[in-house]
Amino acid sequence: MLGRVLSHAPQVRLDEVLGRRGRSLTELSEAVEITVANLWFRKTGKAKPIQFSRLEAISNALDCQPDDILPSSKTAKTTSPCC
Repeated sequence: MLGRVLSHAPQVRLDEVLGRRGRSLTELSEAVEITVANLWFRKTGKAKPIQFSRLEAISNALDCQPDDILPSSKTAKTTSPCC
């Protein structure tokens, strides 16, 4: 349903994946050419939309799957398998 509104904000696991990889936002920012401020908004879940190309770039830089950073509602209840 296209007009459906989510009753909850999506869970963002960027901080978890960064920690497990031993990487900082600054390092990731340089690797994917996205500002630290933009990544911080993504990390905290304050930025709602994300381009697939950016999600793919972040996933590639962290050597994980997009679902590890932004899990679907089906996988949000489990721990991240990438790390």
